[in-house]
Amino acid sequence: MWLRAGITTLLVLSAVAARAEVALHVIYLRQEVEHPPVLSNLDTVPEDLGLAGARLGLEDNRTTGRFLAHDYSMEEVSVPPGGDLIAPAREALSETAMLVLDAPAADVLRVADLPEAQGALIFSISAPEDALRAGDCRANVLHTLPSLAMRSDALMQFLVKRRWSDLAMVQGAHPEDQAWGAALAASAAKFGLKLRDTKTWAYDADMRRSAFSEGPLFTQELKDPDILLVADERHDFARYLAYNTWTPVPMAGSEGLRAEAWAPVVEQWGAAQLQSRFVKAAGRGMRPEDWAAWAAMRSLGEAVTRTGEAQADVLRAYLLSEDFELGGFKGRPLSYRPWNGQLRQPIPLTTERAMVAMAPLEGFLHRVNELDTLGADRAESACTAFGG
Repeated sequence: MWLRAGITTLLVLSAVAARAEVALHVIYLRQEVEHPPVLSNLDTVPEDLGLAGARLGLEDNRTTGRFLAHDYSMEEVSVPPGGDLIAPAREALSETAMLVLDAPAADVLRVADLPEAQGALIFSISAPEDALRAGDCRANVLHTLPSLAMRSDALMQFLVKRRWSDLAMVQGAHPEDQAWGAALAASAAKFGLKLRDTKTWAYDADMRRSAFSEGPLFTQELKDPDILLVADERHDFARYLAYNTWTPVPMAGSEGLRAEAWAPVVEQWGAAQLQSRFVKAAGRGMRPEDWAAWAAMRSLGEAVTRTGEAQADVLRAYLLSEDFELGGFKGRPLSYRPWNGQLRQPIPLTTERAMVAMAPLEGFLHRVNELDTLGADRAESACTAFGG
C-alpha cells in the first residue's frame, strides 16, 4: 500500500513538474512617437498608453496560470522617438518568439520582415491601417486593434438604422485624418449612403478663440446633411465645430458619435469589472490601445491554457482555428480571422458620457459570423500571406 501511495505521489509530482515547464515570456516592444502639441489638457497622451493594458493582461494570465502551474512573464522595451527600433527588435526576438508590438504601421512591417521574426508571433496593438490587413499583411502578425474599416463600418450601420442617409464630411489635412476620412467615405458607399460634400479643414487658426465665427462660415456651403462626419484624429478642430455649424446637425467620426475598440463608458457584459480593475492599476480610464494590448496578452494566455504549449507555431495555429474564443467584455466571443489575422470584435458606438450602441447592429446578417460585417470579409480580402 505504501509503495502504491508513493508511486501515486511521484506521478502527481511529475505531472506538476511537467506543467511547470510551460513558461511564456513576452516582450512588449514600443516605438515612441512625437505627439503634436495639444490644445487642451483633455488630450494628454498617457505615458503608459497600451503598456498599462498589457500589464493588466499579464496579471490576468498569471491568475489563471497559478492553477495550472503555467508561468507568464513580460519584459518592457521602449525606443525613444527617432530611435532605431530594429536593433532592439532583433535582440527581443533572440530571447522570445512572442512580441506585443506598439509601433506605427511602417515599423510593424520592418519588424515583421526581419529574418529573425519569420517564426515569431507578433501582436500589433496600435496600428489601425487597413493595408496591414490587406496587401501589406504579414503571416506572423495578428491585430487586436480594429481596423479603420471596421470602425467606419460600425458607424455606417448605425446611420443606416437611423435612416440618416445624406452625409457631409469635414476632414483634416494630416495623413491620419485623410486615412480616416477615406475609410468613412468607403463605408458610406458600401452601405449605400450618400456622401454629398467633403471639405478639408486646412486652417491653422486657434479654434478655441475663433470657433463661433469660423465654424458657421466654413460649413455654410454644406447641403443640410442628416449628420456631419468629421475626420480629425489629431483633435485640432472637430470639437469646436459642435454647435458652431451653419445649420444644426449631429456629428460623428472623430467627434460626437465615435466608433472605437474601447471607451471608459462601456460597462455592460461584465466590462465594469474590467474598467474598475484597470483604473485601480493604472489610475486612469482604459483607452483603445490599452484594451488592444490587454486582448493580445489574454489571447496568448488563453491559447497556452487550452493547448498546454508555449511554442509560437502551436499557439498561432490555435489562435487562428475555429476552437479559439476570447471573452473580451463586449457581449460576444472574439476570434481571429484566418484570412488576415484581425481579431473579430464588436465595436462600441459611444459619446463622451454614454454608450449608444454596439455594432454589428441587429439586421446586419452574415452567413458565417455577423462580426464579419465589420471590415473586410474573406471574399473582399487582399491579404494572401495567410493562405485564406
